[in-house]
Amino acid sequence: MTAQPNSSRLPALDAAAQQHSDTLLAHIQQQVQQQGGWISFADYMQMALYTPHLGYYSGEANKFGRGGDFVTAPEISPLFSQALANQVAQVLQTTAGHVLELGAGTGKLAAGLLLRLAELEQIPQHYYILEVSANLRHRQQEYLQGILPVALYSRLQWLDTLPETLTGVVVGNEVLDAIPVHVVEWRAGQWLERGIGFDQQLVWQTQLLQDLSLVAAIDTLPLPDGYVTEVCPAAQGLIASLATMLTRGLILMPDYGFAASEYYHPQRAQGTLMCHYQHYAHDDPLIYPGLQDITAHVDFTAMAETALANGLDCAGYTNQAQFLINCGILQLLQQVPPEESARYLPMVAAVQKLLSPAEMGELFKVLALSKGLALPLMGFLQGDKRHQL
Repeated sequence: MTAQPNSSRLPALDAAAQQHSDTLLAHIQQQVQQQGGWISFADYMQMALYTPHLGYYSGEANKFGRGGDFVTAPEISPLFSQALANQVAQVLQTTAGHVLELGAGTGKLAAGLLLRLAELEQIPQHYYILEVSANLRHRQQEYLQGILPVALYSRLQWLDTLPETLTGVVVGNEVLDAIPVHVVEWRAGQWLERGIGFDQQLVWQTQLLQDLSLVAAIDTLPLPDGYVTEVCPAAQGLIASLATMLTRGLILMPDYGFAASEYYHPQRAQGTLMCHYQHYAHDDPLIYPGLQDITAHVDFTAMAETALANGLDCAGYTNQAQFLINCGILQLLQQVPPEESARYLPMVAAVQKLLSPAEMGELFKVLALSKGLALPLMGFLQGDKRHQL
């Protein structure tokens, strides 16, 4: 089975971008040949996003904000970070300790969290940032040094790997959706795996699924013939690693996705893979390798079950709108005088984007996983949806 990439409706590449993508394409082609002509989609996604200096997150192109390919919640409004900080502060007040952010993007979330935590007098001992991209790390350091007081910047520490232990709070904003996924297909009563081959260009190729453990959680579901979806054991591996690391505290995972009953609904027959290039969203991951983001929605049920199996508690699950309202985003907005319309009106529009069911309010969820915490978390006091997991 093959599919021809189609880039006709996307912005054209300039010469430098084309050369960058071609260099990564040659590397991927070599890996395909070395693996006998076929690699899993997870291996392809790993190379497309994370190959040193060439992958999407490892290269030098701007990825975030208006000049990038997509906009994340911390770029939409500083009130997102401030509301999230209210939840972080509640936990730090009980646990003390540190904050660990996984993949800090532009650094705006870190800045917003630290500034708000300082206002609340709940500054963490350290604010760790685990960042796999050297380019993004440099940009974060430059941005944060310019915006934070020295006393706050001195709390920052960049890491290459997870610390052995941590007490406090872990934040992974839109981290799980960028972890490589396997693409599987149910056809004629058996499971197939969709991977990547090379025939003048990258092409989809399907073969019999070799590792049936990949589909253990969905094997008994009544799926229609030809049903395509994603599974992400690497995301479950991350949750397991975080569970081992956390001695006491909270893990917060805001991201877009569904509980399993909705993720693997029979009508969601083409999966959830999505690509972003210069604010164009499309579903062809085979074009522009190294230049476009590739994501899949999160199966939050799998994340919660993995957490429970590794000694964590599922402390909350709700949509982003409910979480932010619970954490006081509307009260934070009210602190801006309405008569300052040049400042107030854009903030209202940004908050609407964060809260509206038609925008980010419903599709984005927040999953809270905890260890050694007995307190009711403010972000989930109303509208907790754990029963849906």
